[in-house]
Amino acid sequence: MKTYLASAGRVLLTLIVVAAAVLVGRGLWNHYMNEPWTRDARVRADVIGVAPDVSGLVSEVLVRDNEVVRKGDLLFRVDRERFRIALDQAEAALAGRAAALDQAKRDLDRYQQLQEVISRKSREEAQTALAQAEADHRKAVSDRDLARLNLDRSGVKAATNGIVTNLDLQPGDYVTSGRAVVALVDTDSLHVEGYFEETKLSSIQIGAPVTIRLMGQAGLLHGRVASIAAAIEDRERTVGSGLLANINPTFTWVRLAQRVPVRIDVTEIPPGQRLIAGLTATVEIKPQGDFPAAAQAAQVGISPPPAVGKPAR
Repeated sequence: MKTYLASAGRVLLTLIVVAAAVLVGRGLWNHYMNEPWTRDARVRADVIGVAPDVSGLVSEVLVRDNEVVRKGDLLFRVDRERFRIALDQAEAALAGRAAALDQAKRDLDRYQQLQEVISRKSREEAQTALAQAEADHRKAVSDRDLARLNLDRSGVKAATNGIVTNLDLQPGDYVTSGRAVVALVDTDSLHVEGYFEETKLSSIQIGAPVTIRLMGQAGLLHGRVASIAAAIEDRERTVGSGLLANINPTFTWVRLAQRVPVRIDVTEIPPGQRLIAGLTATVEIKPQGDFPAAAQAAQVGISPPPAVGKPAR
């Protein structure tokens, strides 16, 4: 009897271990193969290439590397003297055109009063001279406004809130109109982008809550799914020289799932953590019912908190 009970106990223990192993294995398989989470995520932000609208020598740089700036803050100045002189010249030319316009008006009035003794041709010439003077005056006004605009644009300002990074601009450098010389990271656009396998997209819904863990940092960030990319590059297809589709004739037997970018807006950042564009993150998308109260408020639209850093001057 004791031998039977011992054998039965061993069999029961074996069955329990096997059942537990099956359950654990099934859970692991579902977690790694089906649940929408990925370690392949990055913190991203829009980077603005700040370029001057006028060319010239840099006279002053008013920011330091990795300094926080606000929209409208002055970043650097291009030497103003040349543009100030151009404005003086434009104002002088405008004054001359205004005087010529007044004279043309007086001449036309005089001819109108003497129309009985002045030929029709002379009156028409006076009207033409007035029209030409008015056109010259408008052009002088435009030249004056352009010179004033160039003088104003010699001071380059931040187009948005952000952080100046990798600053290599020095006073005395020559900058060219339209060529970016300062990188400005738009902190208002900071977000996380997860690259999910295409087999998991059916489990991802817009607005679903997301937990985010940054590599090497303690604590969790919360966010929500903002959007899913509409298209990705087809590496098997190119356009041939005849503008026809050029399809790769080879076929690999092992087909890897494509990665599709999913944009995640960050709604809650624990104190002491910083979002830096380029950081690696692990993201896990939760069912809609698991939304924490703090993150639910983000459904109505809460922008990410500003980056922690030194206040702008």
